[in-house]
Amino acid sequence: MSYQHGLAAINLEMPGIVPRTEFSADFHWNLVSTVLGKAVDSSSDYKTREKASEDFVKAWNYSLCWNVLTGSQIFGNKRTFMGHAVYAADGVDFIDEKFNLFESYEDVYNYDMFSEYTVKDKQSLINDYNNNYADQVRRWPECIQMTGIYVTCMSGMIDLLGWDTLLEAAGNDSKAFGEFVNRYSNWMMQYFEALACCDSPVVMIHDDLVWSNGPFLHPDFYRKYIFPNIKKMLLPLREAGKKILFTSDGDFTMFVDDIADCGVNGFVLEPLTDMTCIAEKYGQTHVIIGNADTRILLRGSFDDIEAEVKRCMDIGKKCPGYFLAVGNHIPPNTPVDNALFYNDIYEKLKHR
Repeated sequence: MSYQHGLAAINLEMPGIVPRTEFSADFHWNLVSTVLGKAVDSSSDYKTREKASEDFVKAWNYSLCWNVLTGSQIFGNKRTFMGHAVYAADGVDFIDEKFNLFESYEDVYNYDMFSEYTVKDKQSLINDYNNNYADQVRRWPECIQMTGIYVTCMSGMIDLLGWDTLLEAAGNDSKAFGEFVNRYSNWMMQYFEALACCDSPVVMIHDDLVWSNGPFLHPDFYRKYIFPNIKKMLLPLREAGKKILFTSDGDFTMFVDDIADCGVNGFVLEPLTDMTCIAEKYGQTHVIIGNADTRILLRGSFDDIEAEVKRCMDIGKKCPGYFLAVGNHIPPNTPVDNALFYNDIYEKLKHR
């Protein structure tokens, strides 16, 4: 019944249980191996890992699978690369290579997306989204599936510029940097217009707007350049009747109203964002996903984990579109016993 519960929540119809999703747990290989009772790790062949991930999602009864298609690959090699820290259990994802696209922050002010990057055929983009969505449905037909965009606005600029250049460009001439944001958003419209025409009724829009302590640029800049552009990009999705879910890392409590005004149907949030605030304002009108604190699964006691799940459920059960999830991930260094206990408490408390 995971699909039916997820669909009811997406439609704000208050399912009898609180549905759930998780992020990264399906390639926490020690956890996956324990749950499935068969060994699999990062050295297993691709088909074995793929099947194990699919079986784990079924075993933990996900109702929704977070997924996007359009990420930094659209920039090709014309982007800043900041390397990659260790996330995977065996460190296979560590990359020390670094490259800065811009010699000076001033180069950003005249950078033209339309001359530097391709404007793609719309039908080709639609086909890409349809194929991505169809593959998700093939792998997990019992879950709400989606496709979407990762590099919406701020996340795209982080990928293109890197943190140092972004902050220097924004800090030295906010107007010129704002005009760069406008150009970037105009170029990104091709992806949003294609996404609006694809088969997926639910779409995920991701943009890391903030840090753990909130915005890293002045709030006025966001309200002059970031949110108007996001609202413009979401317009074709809204006109097409898509259910728009929005994800940002960090603490976006300050911007909840701004994000809602852009036309989203739901919020995906880490524990840093105040879910009580969102539930009070938007709990009856919007989907809410996440908020359980991954740090408690990493370092907390069983009592701490139970209290954290209960906190989320006490808020979420009053909201017809709430999905439990650990924000932002259940990483591979999470103790298996803690993850298993978290799941046990979810099963214990999931009924409304």
